Amino acid sequence: MDTGSARRTRARRRPFALRTLTALIAGSAVLPACSSSHSPHAASRTAPERSGRPVADSRLLPGMPPPLDPTDLYAADRPGKLSPVVKDFTPRVYVPNTLSDTVSVIDPKTFKVIKTIPVGHQPQHVVPSWDLKTLWVNNDLGNTLTPIDAATGRVGRPVDVHDPYNLYFTPDGKHAVVMASKDRQLVFRDAHTMRVKKTVPVSCAGVNHADFSPDGRYFIVSCEFSGELLKVDTARMKVVGQQKLPMRGAMPQDVKISPDGKTWYIADMTADGLWVLDGDAFTRPRLLHTGKGAHGLYVSRDSRHLFISNRGEGSIGVLSFDTGKLVRRWRIPGGGSPDMGGMSSDGRMLWLSGRYNSEVYAIDTRDWRLKARIPVGGGPHGLAVYPQPGRYSLGHTGVFR
Repeated sequence: MDTGSARRTRARRRPFALRTLTALIAGSAVLPACSSSHSPHAASRTAPERSGRPVADSRLLPGMPPPLDPTDLYAADRPGKLSPVVKDFTPRVYVPNTLSDTVSVIDPKTFKVIKTIPVGHQPQHVVPSWDLKTLWVNNDLGNTLTPIDAATGRVGRPVDVHDPYNLYFTPDGKHAVVMASKDRQLVFRDAHTMRVKKTVPVSCAGVNHADFSPDGRYFIVSCEFSGELLKVDTARMKVVGQQKLPMRGAMPQDVKISPDGKTWYIADMTADGLWVLDGDAFTRPRLLHTGKGAHGLYVSRDSRHLFISNRGEGSIGVLSFDTGKLVRRWRIPGGGSPDMGGMSSDGRMLWLSGRYNSEVYAIDTRDWRLKARIPVGGGPHGLAVYPQPGRYSLGHTGVFR
């Protein structure tokens, strides 16, 4: 077992499940900071000004850490801007293999699998916790979450959670939101104990991905199998809007908000592009073609571009946030099936699972070269690159703010 740079302390000799619970509860009161220039306690009480030093803002979801920059939701995600919580973690890439019931652990320096972790049935995503300390493996058909200590790589005792296809965290750090796809539910759970707080039945089919508004007051959810979108009130834990996408057979996937917080992008596998949505108004979206089988969405470290994995044609699309237009489409040499993943800490490498090829792609975004094609288990899906910059995690494979 690879322990990275973690130090073995007396606390870490306690059972991992107990340590995880204790750490998460303690972490709920303190926001992981990205810089020693301001107190994490102060950050949890204030809102942003242009200097990056937060000031009070009553519009935010109570308890939510404010954006560092009111014009850029991803200002905390700059290269190397690691929270003190994760700055000593050894970089790793965690790959859930849905057909093998394992997680492959890759050393990003050598591009080699250094460990294979057995987990529950059909792991779909590896999700960083809100406080950045734990990686949760979503064992969808196994009805469990497997915790991995992100500092040591140690695997904890699985937690019983029904139908955890995907997992998000509310911006205030209070609740985990389980995307229970087969159950047709959004399940709000305590972010620390995973006990159910509220179950929200939905009338759409296949809830799977989401992202949160700048003030944290609502989030948009994609419904894969019925081609619909939901708008959910975060505090009330209630669906407040629902619409059918204007295309027969629409299959929405990943959801991402623009840095200025004004535009939402929803990848669609059958529409072969992105739905462009005004989340506040929640009016009819327009379609922007990006490539066959558009699936995953990733923001560049400078907040200038959105990378789109087009699984159906083995390509990566690059959208400019400034113009709202596609500026590049790069194909993987020899083909592939790029699915879900994330950016390296320095922003130079885009890591994506090859869903139908049992492999992982490491793509250099500076010169658009395929640096590695790494064999892993069967059906690799929502891989997590860790650690990454950011003060806290909203879930999925790593949505940091």
